[in-house]
Amino acid sequence: MAVMILLGAGMIGLGRAQDHEGPMSALRFVVVRDSDGKPVRNAEVVLHPVKRKGKQAKGEMELKTDAEGRTNIEGIPYGPLRVQVLAPHFQTFGEDFEINKAEMEITVKLKRPGGQYSIYENHEDEKKPQ
Repeated sequence: MAVMILLGAGMIGLGRAQDHEGPMSALRFVVVRDSDGKPVRNAEVVLHPVKRKGKQAKGEMELKTDAEGRTNIEGIPYGPLRVQVLAPHFQTFGEDFEINKAEMEITVKLKRPGGQYSIYENHEDEKKPQ
């Protein structure tokens, strides 16, 4: 199934490349745990084109990482690209990148979720504003 998703995303990328004139990039993604650098398998890497003023454009591409935490795609036009990475038991990652080279590798370090603040827990040792 992951192969089908990768092939489908590649087809979308190729379709976009045919509509766009100008330089194209081959992107490689490596998704690892922030705590120990181990790869994150089956992480979802979602690519969103970005229009002027940072607004997200229509059309997205979804990729899945392999057992080594890697995935790639070719035919991405130069310019701003919003990258989101989602994986169970990790915080969602999101950042905008400027695609400006024929080949780029982007490493994403996913963090574990932080603890939630509860009003039902004892917080006596915390400093109160004066």
